[in-house]
Amino acid sequence: MPQRFSHQRERIYQTVLERRDHPTAEMVYQQLKPEMPRLSLGTVYRNLQQMAREGRLMELDGPVARFDAVIRPHTHFRCRTCGALLDLETVPYDQALDRAAAARGYQVTGHSLIFTGACPRCAEQEHSA
Repeated sequence: MPQRFSHQRERIYQTVLERRDHPTAEMVYQQLKPEMPRLSLGTVYRNLQQMAREGRLMELDGPVARFDAVIRPHTHFRCRTCGALLDLETVPYDQALDRAAAARGYQVTGHSLIFTGACPRCAEQEHSA
């Protein structure tokens, strides 16, 4: 059952919604700390986890958990050099993947497709080095 949104919880959610870089709990905390001095990193993390369980946010696995307010199926790109995690809106999700899993008896409740490599900026720096 979804919890009611407190002011802190609402600001945490809005921060993730406004950012396009799939922030970590630490990134959200650092952004909100000046306006909410009593906010703790633990509170941010617990709220992000709860909103992910409720389906309001998507949690993206990696060395550090990142959060995405875009919960519809879409793909991501992770730069191995700078660590950026970006949406690949132009790469359509192929629902045939879900159908193939279902045909084998799997009950798909979600997916995560993350391409990895070098982002354009890092690739250019590597090329010019």
